[in-house]
Amino acid sequence: MNAIALTEVSKSYGEVHAVNGLNLTMEAGRTVALLGPNGAGKSTTINMLLGLIRPTAGEVRVFGRTPDEAVAHGEIGAMLQEGTLIPELTVRELVDFIRRLYPDPLPLDQVLQVADLTALASRRAGRLSGGQAQRVRFALAIAGAPRLLVLDEPTAAMDVESRRAFWAGMRDYAAQGRTVLFATHYLEEADENSDRVIVVAGGRVVADGTAAEIKAGAGGSSVAFSLDGQSSAGLDALPGVTAVEILSGTVTLRTADVDATVAALYRGTTLDVRDLRIDGADLEDAFLTLTRSAEV
Repeated sequence: MNAIALTEVSKSYGEVHAVNGLNLTMEAGRTVALLGPNGAGKSTTINMLLGLIRPTAGEVRVFGRTPDEAVAHGEIGAMLQEGTLIPELTVRELVDFIRRLYPDPLPLDQVLQVADLTALASRRAGRLSGGQAQRVRFALAIAGAPRLLVLDEPTAAMDVESRRAFWAGMRDYAAQGRTVLFATHYLEEADENSDRVIVVAGGRVVADGTAAEIKAGAGGSSVAFSLDGQSSAGLDALPGVTAVEILSGTVTLRTADVDATVAALYRGTTLDVRDLRIDGADLEDAFLTLTRSAEV
């Protein structure tokens, strides 16, 4: 059974289409990153999964149930961008209060450890920094041991060290066979912490696969070398080449097939190739390529 299934889901606000005919399935036990520019429909999709808003059309299912049913059965935990903590309670009291609302919660000490909050357990929530408060929200999201964990921009207020600790905790939680869906603007987080990346733009899926597949599909790899006054004629016709850029005597070939491009460069041209440099695809470049194409 899929953890998530969205079928022809749309959400409109008047004439504005936040989500437009979205079809998406997500297998249980996967960690999936949801990427997209502002206004792409990420938060709207997450809110529909949580039952916070209703789709205008289509069907949303979480473990075969409606979102309301899945929430009622304690199958979903969520960490949203906004949320106020009760300032008078300590971290321990707050986490323990929330975990007691679930039928089969995680042990309190385990929640604090996974969220890297053990040292802050006695501090009142009103005295936490922004990054520390985010870690408490993560603890509240996992306290009930949900089968699906949904995170919306979870590290937005965290410094570098806190972000690293957070993702270590998330991977520890996911390693127990649980399903994680997270939206982020930090593309390196998606690259390092997911086994599947979904890119949305204009309320639709524009790319879906592993980070490596999406990079390759967007043609993000490049081959660069010194041109030294030689002619660049014919380089755009080499296998795999999608674009040719020349700057200060260096030519850069954007390619979807590095091996074929390099082989043809040496065997199919008379160029004297020097200072060859091959750069792997970058998820940020792929993201920009995909989302710009979707806007056209």
